[in-house]
Amino acid sequence: MKTVIGVRFREGGKTYFFSPGELEIKEGDGVIVETARGTEFGDVVNAPQEVEDDKVVLPLKDVQRVASAHDREQRDKNRAREKEAFGVCLKKIADHKLDMKLVDVEYSYNGSKVVFYFTADGRVDFRELVKDLASVFKTRIELRQIGVRDEAKMLGGLGSCGRPVCCKTFLADFTPVSIKMAKEQNLSLSPTKISGICGRLMCCLKYEQDCYESMRRQMPRVSREVMTPDGVGTVLENNVITERTRARVALADGTFDVREYPFRELRPKGGGRPETENAAEPAKGKAADGEAGDAADAPLDFSE
Repeated sequence: MKTVIGVRFREGGKTYFFSPGELEIKEGDGVIVETARGTEFGDVVNAPQEVEDDKVVLPLKDVQRVASAHDREQRDKNRAREKEAFGVCLKKIADHKLDMKLVDVEYSYNGSKVVFYFTADGRVDFRELVKDLASVFKTRIELRQIGVRDEAKMLGGLGSCGRPVCCKTFLADFTPVSIKMAKEQNLSLSPTKISGICGRLMCCLKYEQDCYESMRRQMPRVSREVMTPDGVGTVLENNVITERTRARVALADGTFDVREYPFRELRPKGGGRPETENAAEPAKGKAADGEAGDAADAPLDFSE
C-alpha cells in the first residue's frame, strides 16, 4: 500500500497520483509538482489515502511544495495570458489560411512552453505558423491535434439529458462505445438521439451495458417457445428494464392472446410447468423450505 494524493491540472482532466511525503496536504489545496511536461501547478482533488501498489504508476513522484499565494497569482496570470494567446493564434491561423479549428491554449506553470490544441479533418502543415507564434511569444511552441471527443471534454456543454457532459465533469478516460450497445438497449438508432455534442456515440451508452447483457443471458430469446402460467407461449419481446416478457399464448379454447409475465415465471418448454396454488404442498419443515428457496433462486436455463 502507498499513501498518495490525487492531483488534477485542468478542470475535468485526468487525476494523477503523487506522494505527499511529509507535507500536510488536504483536499482543495494547490500543489507544485514535477511532471513529464515540467513543473506544474495542480489542485488536490483527493486527500491523502492508501491505495494498492498495482494502481500506482511508478516511479511515484513527490509533491515539491504546497502552493503559496504567489504560486496562485502566477497561475492566474498564466490563465490570463492563455486568453490573449488564443486571440493571437486565431489571427495567425487566418493569415496562413489553415484549415484547422483552435480549441484551447495552455501555458506551462513557469511559462517555458505554450501548447495550442486544435482539431482538423486531416493533416495540417503548421510549420510556418509555429515560427510566427514563436516570434511573438518568445518561448517554446507546441501545436497538438486532438479529436472531437477531446474537444468536447475541454470545452464542455450540456448533453441531451440537460446535464453537463460527463467527459467534462467526471470521466477521466474515454471507453469504447459501439452501435451494438444502442441496439441491445432498444434505443432509437437515429444519430441525433444517440450521439453526444461531439458527434460520436454517447459515452453513457456504456453505463448500463453490463446490466443489459446480464439480463439478456437470463431472459428467453425472442421466438422461443416457453411454458407460461397460462400454457405454452411464444416469446415476442423482452423488456430488460421491467424484467418482463411478452408472449403469444395458446389458450385452452384454441384462441391466442398476447400476455406479459415476469420472466422468472416462465420455464423452458418441456422443463415442466410452474407449480400453481392447486399443486401439492411441499413437505413441511426447515429442509423442505430450504430446498424450495434454492429452486426458486436458481437461474433459468432457456438454452436449446
